[in-house]
Amino acid sequence: MHDLSITGKKWVYKKFDNDYVNFLKENHLLDDITAKLLSIRNIDKSYVISFLKPSIKNLIPNPNTLKDMEKTSLRILKAINQKEKIGIFGDYDVDGASSTALLGNYFRMINQDFEIYIPDRRLEGYGPSIKSFQKLIDKKVNLIITVDCGTMSFDAIDYANSRNVDVVVLDHHQSETKLPNAYSVINPNRFDDNSNLEYLCAAGVCFMTLISINTILREDNWFKKNNISEPDLLNFLDLVSLGTICDVVPLIGLNRAIVRQGLKIINLKKNLGLKTLIDICKIESKTSTYHLGYIIGPRINAGGRVGKCSHGANLLLNKNPKESYQIATELENFNNERKNLEKDLLNVALNAISKNINDSVLVLQGKNWHEGVIGIIASRIKDKFNKPTIIISLNNKIGKASARSIIGFDIGAVILSALQNNILLKGGGHKMAGGFSIHEDKIKEFKNFVIKKFNKRKDEDFKRNYLYLDSLISPSAINLDFYEKIEKLAPFGSGNPEPKFILENVKVIKSMVVGEKHIKSILSTKDGSNVKTISFNSLETDLGQFLLGNKSNTFNIAGKLSLNEWKGEKNVEFIIDDISVIKTQKN
Repeated sequence: MHDLSITGKKWVYKKFDNDYVNFLKENHLLDDITAKLLSIRNIDKSYVISFLKPSIKNLIPNPNTLKDMEKTSLRILKAINQKEKIGIFGDYDVDGASSTALLGNYFRMINQDFEIYIPDRRLEGYGPSIKSFQKLIDKKVNLIITVDCGTMSFDAIDYANSRNVDVVVLDHHQSETKLPNAYSVINPNRFDDNSNLEYLCAAGVCFMTLISINTILREDNWFKKNNISEPDLLNFLDLVSLGTICDVVPLIGLNRAIVRQGLKIINLKKNLGLKTLIDICKIESKTSTYHLGYIIGPRINAGGRVGKCSHGANLLLNKNPKESYQIATELENFNNERKNLEKDLLNVALNAISKNINDSVLVLQGKNWHEGVIGIIASRIKDKFNKPTIIISLNNKIGKASARSIIGFDIGAVILSALQNNILLKGGGHKMAGGFSIHEDKIKEFKNFVIKKFNKRKDEDFKRNYLYLDSLISPSAINLDFYEKIEKLAPFGSGNPEPKFILENVKVIKSMVVGEKHIKSILSTKDGSNVKTISFNSLETDLGQFLLGNKSNTFNIAGKLSLNEWKGEKNVEFIIDDISVIKTQKN
């Protein structure tokens, strides 16, 4: 259907089971669209209530289901009781910053001495090194906790052991069958973990660890003995949900409850750093997953990309309004700098694609491409061509790479396999993203390796450029009541995509550019009503030019609904993802 798509995608309706739809309507008193969307998502009968009303209480498992949890908690308890100084070594992305702040804020509340360390992306790269661990040891740290990293840090951990400093790893990246010689490794993606929590981000793993520690301290009567109020861990869900959304892990199981509750905490603005950043971004409506993923997250990430790598964690840890404002303002400036770098490098990378355009996996390289933005560039190109994309920045014969994948191709596993085959110097990742270092003369071998892995897949469908859609709707459905029915399935994100709809037979009444590159339009429909729409970042695309230049053609639009709140007014808009032009019938 709708073969003349502006973006070149083939529109396909997702499949659903009519019998299951009727079952849901009869047994759960659901309306037709909610039941249909649940059927499309293959939500099991036993999980329907938990899916629609996710709660921490009902979905939280025993933390000890995670391998090494009890051992880890007892070691941290020892550090607390013996007043050892704890080092928190975090990654420079949002998940790493959230995880670092999560542990740091907890330790501060129980008067536990700690020191954080976030490596410099350009000078030190990802994860622990001997030098970085030495810097923590020089600050009299007796226990190091790595967050969002550490699973592959063999040399650094061996070094810490030689200095009689224990290392606890809290991570979620995929492991080899060999683990580092850490005191303990909590990682739901380690090869021998049976927790079924592989979808957690690092902040989620840290939250589970805090639950375990808090329980042990409570059972030991520690809070009363030390005259300290027991922290309410639910108040930390703002940071856990921030890491969960920005690391694009699946919003299934416990993650749904984390984000649902976390958004409530965020909107109470209990974390000063988050509140300050929300205010600087002028977010006047309730903070949503969109705001976290596309407005807040990029600014926290900007410190690690083009500025001070520790800024994100320090903002989320800060209790001083003046300092918080200064850090948040600098992150805003870093983000603007990041946008300019990204725009320039994206043009360079797109020009380099022509000779690789037919490759099933796009592997692009360039000298001294800014390492802070190559991950974003990989993501942009992956979205544009619907192909796994790897961007490599070369400097002194060594390449540092960021990879982004598509659903159905586990790039983290491929990086791990290439590492085991001695193609890479180091690397790691998860299903949708990863990073690695490689010697320049190995790049061709790696490219052939990853393309071979990709082409071995039997399922050809995921390679094609499809736009999957949930349902056809009428113009009258674009209202608050219909929007609230869809919101029953929220929070949306990876693993629970926002429903996408088709609206047929519309014409442009008016289109204009808003912001720098968004197109806002008013469309007329077949029944005579008008629909407000917006198409993000489309000014320089075929889709945007069609909306600006077309005054006569009737067309269909595909996309999702959005709630626009302004000064107490609520209006539902249609976000356009694609357009198909209706063929004119010849007489």
